[in-house]
Amino acid sequence: MRRQRSYSVDASIGMNGEAGTLYLVGTPIGNLEDMTMRAIRILKEVDLIAAEDTRQSRKLLTHFEIHTRLVSYHEHNKGASGPELIRLLSGGQSIALVSDAGLPAISDPGADLVAEAVEQGITVVPVPGANAALSALIMSGLPTDRFLFTGFPPREKKSLVKWLKELSGQAATLLMYESPHRLTKTLDAMLEHLGDRKVAVIRELTKRHEEAVRGTLSECLAWFEENAPLGEFCIVLEGAGEESAQASSEGAWWSEMDLAAHVAHYETMMDRKEAIKKTAIDRGMPKRDVYNEVNR
Repeated sequence: MRRQRSYSVDASIGMNGEAGTLYLVGTPIGNLEDMTMRAIRILKEVDLIAAEDTRQSRKLLTHFEIHTRLVSYHEHNKGASGPELIRLLSGGQSIALVSDAGLPAISDPGADLVAEAVEQGITVVPVPGANAALSALIMSGLPTDRFLFTGFPPREKKSLVKWLKELSGQAATLLMYESPHRLTKTLDAMLEHLGDRKVAVIRELTKRHEEAVRGTLSECLAWFEENAPLGEFCIVLEGAGEESAQASSEGAWWSEMDLAAHVAHYETMMDRKEAIKKTAIDRGMPKRDVYNEVNR
Protein backbone atom coordinates (compact mmCIF):
# COMPACT_ATOMS: atom_id res chain seq x y z
CA MET A 1 0.00 0.00 0.00
CA ARG A 2 1.15 3.52 -0.82
CA ARG A 3 -0.36 6.82 0.25
CA GLN A 4 0.09 9.97 -1.84
CA ARG A 5 -0.54 13.44 -0.46
CA SER A 6 -0.03 15.53 -3.57
CA TYR A 7 0.45 18.90 -1.86
CA SER A 8 1.71 17.96 1.58
CA VAL A 9 5.35 19.05 1.19
CA ASP A 10 6.23 21.93 -1.12
CA ALA A 11 3.69 23.07 -3.69
CA SER A 12 6.31 24.46 -6.06
CA ILE A 13 7.40 22.47 -9.11
CA GLY A 14 10.28 20.07 -8.50
CA MET A 15 10.47 20.73 -4.75
CA ASN A 16 8.38 17.91 -3.30
CA GLY A 17 11.19 15.64 -2.16
CA GLU A 18 13.87 13.64 -3.92
CA ALA A 19 11.69 12.51 -6.81
CA GLY A 20 9.95 14.83 -9.24
CA THR A 21 6.23 14.88 -10.04
CA LEU A 22 4.42 13.54 -13.08
CA TYR A 23 1.66 15.98 -14.06
CA LEU A 24 -1.16 14.72 -16.29
CA VAL A 25 -2.19 17.87 -18.10
CA GLY A 26 -5.48 18.19 -19.94
CA THR A 27 -5.33 20.11 -23.23
CA PRO A 28 -8.10 21.45 -25.49
CA ILE A 29 -9.99 18.97 -27.67
CA GLY A 30 -10.69 21.66 -30.25
CA ASN A 31 -11.36 25.07 -28.79
CA LEU A 32 -8.18 26.70 -27.46
CA GLU A 33 -10.23 28.68 -24.93
CA ASP A 34 -10.71 25.43 -23.00
CA MET A 35 -7.06 25.52 -21.89
CA THR A 36 -7.01 26.23 -18.16
CA MET A 37 -4.82 28.81 -16.46
CA ARG A 38 -3.41 26.08 -14.23
CA ALA A 39 -2.47 23.93 -17.23
CA ILE A 40 -0.58 26.84 -18.81
CA ARG A 41 1.29 27.52 -15.56
CA ILE A 42 2.25 23.88 -15.05
CA LEU A 43 3.49 23.53 -18.63
CA LYS A 44 5.65 26.62 -18.18
CA GLU A 45 7.13 25.49 -14.87
CA VAL A 46 7.92 21.80 -15.35
CA ASP A 47 11.35 20.66 -16.49
CA LEU A 48 10.01 18.68 -19.42
CA ILE A 49 6.85 18.06 -21.44
CA ALA A 50 6.26 14.58 -22.84
CA ALA A 51 3.89 14.66 -25.81
CA GLU A 52 2.17 12.07 -27.95
CA ASP A 53 2.75 14.12 -31.11
CA THR A 54 5.38 16.83 -30.68
CA ARG A 55 4.34 18.62 -33.88
CA GLN A 56 0.76 18.95 -32.67
CA SER A 57 1.77 19.94 -29.15
CA ARG A 58 4.28 22.48 -30.46
CA LYS A 59 1.41 24.45 -32.02
CA LEU A 60 -0.35 24.59 -28.65
CA LEU A 61 2.79 25.60 -26.77
CA THR A 62 3.59 28.31 -29.31
CA HIS A 63 0.08 29.73 -29.02
CA PHE A 64 0.43 30.09 -25.25
CA GLU A 65 4.09 31.18 -25.39
CA ILE A 66 5.32 28.11 -23.53
CA HIS A 67 9.01 27.41 -24.14
CA THR A 68 9.55 24.28 -22.02
CA ARG A 69 11.61 21.49 -23.57
CA LEU A 70 9.38 19.03 -25.48
CA VAL A 71 10.08 15.30 -25.96
CA SER A 72 8.21 12.49 -27.65
CA TYR A 73 6.34 9.73 -25.80
CA HIS A 74 3.92 7.58 -27.82
CA GLU A 75 2.86 4.00 -28.50
CA HIS A 76 5.80 3.22 -30.78
CA ASN A 77 8.62 4.55 -28.60
CA LYS A 78 7.26 4.01 -25.08
CA GLY A 79 9.56 1.01 -24.55
CA ALA A 80 12.60 3.29 -24.73
CA SER A 81 11.13 6.66 -23.77
CA GLY A 82 9.14 5.44 -20.76
CA PRO A 83 12.12 4.18 -18.70
CA GLU A 84 14.06 7.37 -19.48
CA LEU A 85 11.18 9.54 -18.26
CA ILE A 86 10.94 7.46 -15.09
CA ARG A 87 14.70 7.89 -14.59
CA LEU A 88 14.38 11.67 -14.90
CA LEU A 89 11.42 11.74 -12.52
CA SER A 90 13.31 9.60 -9.99
CA GLY A 91 16.21 12.04 -10.27
CA GLY A 92 14.06 14.99 -9.23
CA GLN A 93 12.80 16.42 -12.53
CA SER A 94 9.12 17.20 -12.93
CA ILE A 95 7.40 16.20 -16.16
CA ALA A 96 4.06 17.11 -17.73
CA LEU A 97 2.42 14.44 -19.86
CA VAL A 98 0.06 15.64 -22.60
CA SER A 99 -1.85 13.87 -25.35
CA ASP A 100 -2.80 15.28 -28.74
CA ALA A 101 -6.08 16.50 -27.24
CA GLY A 102 -7.97 16.09 -24.00
CA LEU A 103 -6.84 14.15 -20.95
CA PRO A 104 -3.71 12.00 -21.24
CA ALA A 105 -3.62 8.33 -20.17
CA ILE A 106 -7.12 7.57 -21.50
CA SER A 107 -6.91 5.02 -24.32
CA ASP A 108 -3.27 6.02 -24.93
CA PRO A 109 0.19 4.84 -23.79
CA GLY A 110 0.29 7.45 -21.05
CA ALA A 111 -1.49 4.90 -18.86
CA ASP A 112 1.64 2.73 -18.91
CA LEU A 113 3.82 5.64 -17.78
CA VAL A 114 1.42 6.46 -14.95
CA ALA A 115 1.34 2.83 -13.79
CA GLU A 116 5.14 2.67 -13.68
CA ALA A 117 5.40 6.01 -11.90
CA VAL A 118 2.95 4.82 -9.26
CA GLU A 119 4.90 1.58 -8.91
CA GLN A 120 8.10 3.58 -8.33
CA GLY A 121 6.46 5.77 -5.70
CA ILE A 122 6.55 8.89 -7.88
CA THR A 123 3.85 11.49 -7.22
CA VAL A 124 1.26 11.66 -10.01
CA VAL A 125 -0.93 14.78 -10.13
CA PRO A 126 -3.86 15.34 -12.51
CA VAL A 127 -4.40 18.78 -14.03
CA PRO A 128 -7.99 18.45 -15.31
CA GLY A 129 -9.21 19.71 -18.64
CA ALA A 130 -11.51 18.93 -21.53
CA ASN A 131 -12.52 15.33 -22.27
CA ALA A 132 -14.39 14.25 -25.39
CA ALA A 133 -16.20 11.22 -23.94
CA LEU A 134 -17.62 13.05 -20.92
CA SER A 135 -18.47 16.11 -23.01
CA ALA A 136 -20.43 13.87 -25.37
CA LEU A 137 -22.17 12.13 -22.47
CA ILE A 138 -23.49 15.28 -20.83
CA MET A 139 -24.93 16.61 -24.11
CA SER A 140 -26.33 13.27 -25.29
CA GLY A 141 -29.62 13.35 -23.42
CA LEU A 142 -29.00 9.78 -22.24
CA PRO A 143 -28.68 8.70 -18.56
CA THR A 144 -25.54 9.97 -16.84
CA ASP A 145 -25.92 8.33 -13.41
CA ARG A 146 -23.99 5.24 -14.55
CA PHE A 147 -21.75 4.98 -17.61
CA LEU A 148 -18.93 2.87 -19.02
CA PHE A 149 -16.14 4.14 -21.28
CA THR A 150 -15.11 1.41 -23.72
CA GLY A 151 -12.48 3.12 -25.89
CA PHE A 152 -12.42 2.29 -29.60
CA PRO A 153 -14.47 -0.70 -30.84
CA PRO A 154 -12.41 -3.57 -32.33
CA ARG A 155 -11.79 -3.26 -36.07
CA GLU A 156 -12.06 -6.91 -37.06
CA LYS A 157 -15.68 -8.06 -37.48
CA LYS A 158 -15.41 -11.23 -35.39
CA SER A 159 -13.79 -9.34 -32.52
CA LEU A 160 -16.37 -6.55 -32.80
CA VAL A 161 -19.27 -9.01 -32.52
CA LYS A 162 -17.69 -10.68 -29.48
CA TRP A 163 -17.06 -7.26 -27.90
CA LEU A 164 -20.66 -6.16 -28.45
CA LYS A 165 -22.03 -9.38 -26.96
CA GLU A 166 -19.90 -8.84 -23.86
CA LEU A 167 -21.41 -5.35 -23.50
CA SER A 168 -24.98 -6.36 -24.37
CA GLY A 169 -26.05 -6.81 -20.75
CA GLN A 170 -24.56 -3.56 -19.46
CA ALA A 171 -27.22 -1.36 -17.88
CA ALA A 172 -24.83 1.60 -17.94
CA THR A 173 -24.74 4.13 -20.77
CA LEU A 174 -21.87 3.17 -23.09
CA LEU A 175 -19.29 5.71 -24.30
CA MET A 176 -16.85 5.04 -27.12
CA TYR A 177 -14.77 6.72 -29.80
CA GLU A 178 -14.94 5.89 -33.49
CA SER A 179 -13.27 7.04 -36.70
CA PRO A 180 -15.35 8.43 -39.59
CA HIS A 181 -14.48 5.62 -42.03
CA ARG A 182 -15.69 2.95 -39.60
CA LEU A 183 -18.71 4.70 -38.13
CA THR A 184 -21.48 3.16 -40.26
CA LYS A 185 -20.04 -0.36 -39.90
CA THR A 186 -20.00 0.00 -36.13
CA LEU A 187 -23.53 1.42 -35.96
CA ASP A 188 -24.77 -1.40 -38.20
CA ALA A 189 -23.15 -4.03 -35.98
CA MET A 190 -24.66 -2.41 -32.88
CA LEU A 191 -28.11 -2.45 -34.43
CA GLU A 192 -27.77 -6.13 -35.34
CA HIS A 193 -26.39 -7.35 -32.03
CA LEU A 194 -27.79 -4.90 -29.44
CA GLY A 195 -31.14 -3.94 -30.91
CA ASP A 196 -32.52 -0.56 -31.89
CA ARG A 197 -31.37 1.42 -28.85
CA LYS A 198 -31.24 5.17 -28.40
CA VAL A 199 -27.93 6.71 -29.38
CA ALA A 200 -26.22 10.07 -29.73
CA VAL A 201 -23.48 10.30 -32.36
CA ILE A 202 -21.43 13.43 -31.74
CA ARG A 203 -18.59 14.82 -33.83
CA GLU A 204 -15.99 17.56 -33.71
CA LEU A 205 -16.61 18.47 -30.08
CA THR A 206 -15.86 22.12 -29.19
CA LYS A 207 -14.89 22.84 -32.79
CA ARG A 208 -16.68 24.96 -35.37
CA HIS A 209 -18.49 21.99 -36.91
CA GLU A 210 -19.62 20.39 -33.64
CA GLU A 211 -22.74 18.36 -34.33
CA ALA A 212 -24.91 15.81 -32.51
CA VAL A 213 -27.17 13.33 -34.27
CA ARG A 214 -29.63 11.82 -31.79
CA GLY A 215 -32.21 9.09 -32.30
CA THR A 216 -32.35 5.33 -32.53
CA LEU A 217 -29.52 3.29 -34.00
CA SER A 218 -31.55 2.65 -37.15
CA GLU A 219 -32.32 6.35 -37.59
CA CYS A 220 -28.72 7.44 -37.07
CA LEU A 221 -27.38 4.69 -39.32
CA ALA A 222 -29.73 5.80 -42.11
CA TRP A 223 -28.60 9.41 -41.62
CA PHE A 224 -24.90 8.62 -41.93
CA GLU A 225 -25.48 6.34 -44.92
CA GLU A 226 -26.90 9.40 -46.67
CA ASN A 227 -24.49 11.93 -45.16
CA ALA A 228 -20.81 10.97 -45.21
CA PRO A 229 -19.29 10.97 -41.71
CA LEU A 230 -16.62 13.65 -41.28
CA GLY A 231 -14.46 14.37 -38.24
CA GLU A 232 -13.78 12.50 -35.02
CA PHE A 233 -16.77 10.83 -33.39
CA CYS A 234 -18.02 9.93 -29.93
CA ILE A 235 -20.85 7.42 -29.69
CA VAL A 236 -23.07 7.52 -26.61
CA LEU A 237 -25.28 4.43 -26.54
CA GLU A 238 -28.22 3.59 -24.30
CA GLY A 239 -27.48 0.74 -21.93
CA ALA A 240 -29.57 -2.39 -21.61
CA GLY A 241 -32.74 -2.03 -19.57
CA GLU A 242 -32.55 -3.30 -16.01
CA GLU A 243 -34.64 -6.37 -16.90
CA SER A 244 -32.46 -7.16 -19.91
CA ALA A 245 -29.30 -6.66 -17.89
CA GLN A 246 -30.59 -8.95 -15.13
CA ALA A 247 -31.64 -11.62 -17.65
CA SER A 248 -28.27 -11.40 -19.33
CA SER A 249 -26.49 -11.84 -16.00
CA GLU A 250 -28.66 -14.77 -14.94
CA GLY A 251 -28.02 -16.57 -18.20
CA ALA A 252 -24.28 -15.88 -18.29
CA TRP A 253 -21.69 -18.66 -17.99
CA TRP A 254 -20.41 -17.14 -14.74
CA SER A 255 -23.81 -16.70 -13.07
CA GLU A 256 -23.20 -19.53 -10.56
CA MET A 257 -19.71 -18.26 -9.63
CA ASP A 258 -18.86 -15.93 -6.80
CA LEU A 259 -16.58 -12.97 -7.54
CA ALA A 260 -13.39 -14.73 -6.43
CA ALA A 261 -14.06 -17.72 -8.70
CA HIS A 262 -14.94 -15.40 -11.58
CA VAL A 263 -11.64 -13.53 -11.22
CA ALA A 264 -9.72 -16.79 -10.77
CA HIS A 265 -11.14 -18.08 -14.05
CA TYR A 266 -9.73 -15.10 -15.95
CA GLU A 267 -6.42 -15.29 -14.09
CA THR A 268 -5.69 -18.50 -15.99
CA MET A 269 -5.55 -16.36 -19.16
CA MET A 270 -4.32 -12.93 -18.05
CA ASP A 271 -2.81 -11.05 -15.10
CA ARG A 272 -4.87 -10.22 -12.01
CA LYS A 273 -5.44 -6.58 -12.92
CA GLU A 274 -6.94 -7.53 -16.29
CA ALA A 275 -8.91 -10.39 -14.70
CA ILE A 276 -10.55 -7.96 -12.27
CA LYS A 277 -11.29 -5.55 -15.11
CA LYS A 278 -12.85 -8.32 -17.21
CA THR A 279 -14.95 -9.56 -14.30
CA ALA A 280 -16.19 -6.01 -13.64
CA ILE A 281 -17.26 -5.67 -17.29
CA ASP A 282 -19.07 -9.02 -17.22
CA ARG A 283 -21.03 -8.10 -14.11
CA GLY A 284 -21.56 -4.41 -14.81
CA MET A 285 -19.74 -3.49 -11.60
CA PRO A 286 -17.11 -0.86 -10.84
CA LYS A 287 -13.59 -2.34 -10.90
CA ARG A 288 -12.95 -0.97 -7.43
CA ASP A 289 -15.89 -2.94 -6.00
CA VAL A 290 -14.61 -6.17 -7.53
CA TYR A 291 -11.07 -5.44 -6.29
CA ASN A 292 -12.24 -4.69 -2.76
CA GLU A 293 -14.39 -7.80 -2.60
CA VAL A 294 -11.76 -10.29 -3.79
CA ASN A 295 -9.00 -8.74 -1.67
CA ARG A 296 -10.83 -8.69 1.66
